[in-house]
Amino acid sequence: MILKSTLVAAMFCSSLVQLHAQAPAAPTQEAEANSATTPADKLKSAWWKKRHEQKVAAAKKAKVDLLFIGDSITHAWERGGAKIWKEYYAPRNAFNIGFSGDRTQNVLWRLDNGEMAGMKPKVAIIMIGTNNTGHSMQKAEETAAGIKAIIDRVHQQNPKTKVLLLAIFPRGAQPDHKMRVLNDKVNEIIKGYAEDERITYLDLAPSFLEDDGVLSKKVMPDLLHPRAHGYQIWAEAMEPTLKTLLEEK
Repeated sequence: MILKSTLVAAMFCSSLVQLHAQAPAAPTQEAEANSATTPADKLKSAWWKKRHEQKVAAAKKAKVDLLFIGDSITHAWERGGAKIWKEYYAPRNAFNIGFSGDRTQNVLWRLDNGEMAGMKPKVAIIMIGTNNTGHSMQKAEETAAGIKAIIDRVHQQNPKTKVLLLAIFPRGAQPDHKMRVLNDKVNEIIKGYAEDERITYLDLAPSFLEDDGVLSKKVMPDLLHPRAHGYQIWAEAMEPTLKTLLEEK
């Protein structure tokens, strides 16, 4: 009798072990986390902190019809693109919250911490993501989710703002450059966001690239950031779409 009971107990324990082995492992918090959608500041960087504080203060009193959101490529409208900005965007009450080096998570933090500050822009131009892919080769799906989170933040603060979502600009000289290929994968995902009638997707790559897909240093000296000529190309290529969204004659 004792032998039979022991055998039954052993079989029961064996079954439990098998069931446990077959059950899928519960996803860990680390596996579920996506840094691209998790707001993160860079306040330890003195220039970043200062620029953020300046933008928050300016946003509170600025009349903004056109909002530029992005990283160093957008930031440089205040540098290499300054002359073109003055011609095309300053008369339209434009406001620039591009920050060099930013990833999607940094933009999210900034939007959560006052850089829109109640403003109601007619159009928000968003171009972000190349630092997510470039710094860590982050998965396209994760970077795209970060971009979607930024669009959602903009619409949370003003549902009527039209979003002009720019494809991530080409980088690297050749079409098969690994980071350009990864950015193209992000673009393939985010162009689907234009199913929302408030979002317009625009890919300006054809305006920057030569016929064979090569990116020239005459346009982007480091094969990432446009020179002044590149900002002129950007402005001219974007202008017809922007006029439509701003409902300008």
